[in-house]
Amino acid sequence: MRQLDASPKLVERVHAAVLAEIAAGNLEPGERIIQEQIANKLGVSRQPVQQALLLLRNQRVLTDAPGRGLLVAALNLAYVRNMYDMRAVIEGLAFRQAALVNAGRAAVEGPAYIQAGQLAVTNGSVPGMIAADMAFHEFIYELSENPLIPPAMDSHWIQAQRVMGEVFKRDDQPRNIWDQHAVLLECVIAGDGDKAERLAREHILQAADFMLARLDS
Repeated sequence: MRQLDASPKLVERVHAAVLAEIAAGNLEPGERIIQEQIANKLGVSRQPVQQALLLLRNQRVLTDAPGRGLLVAALNLAYVRNMYDMRAVIEGLAFRQAALVNAGRAAVEGPAYIQAGQLAVTNGSVPGMIAADMAFHEFIYELSENPLIPPAMDSHWIQAQRVMGEVFKRDDQPRNIWDQHAVLLECVIAGDGDKAERLAREHILQAADFMLARLDS
């Protein structure tokens, strides 16, 4: 972990840094979280670390340790399945609306997200692949112009980062989903809301099947 400069959003930055370490496999399920170590590595006081850790506990990323303290929680496969089922519906809505209201902007800005994702896969960087995937979907949420979608997806992405990180680090050649993303983007650019919604739902449910099979193996 690199040290962080103080900022008004320090708790959020500590939260993101700890979650990234867990997603990358640097903090394993069952591993005890030590506030002082995290504060020292990030170059911050214990207060923002404590607040960030409590937030992660509320989000099921961490769990109470016997006695006192916190541990990295194990992934609950039933919870993951339910999360992806809900996400499929929301993603379908986001892609439909993006196609209906922002096809032009998708054509101009969208290809760069596809290129970034393909490059991350080529480089084999787990954090890079996760970041590229999140950036593409967040771009679609923005194009949908539905302000309720991004906050509704926040909790899903907290767990999705863990799922992707756990699966990606197991595979020598991680599954490349960017061809599917490219097809989804083409539907948005074409303004085909029906097809964009259908393929987005299929994309998420197929991802769920793949991820759960790998986690359960």
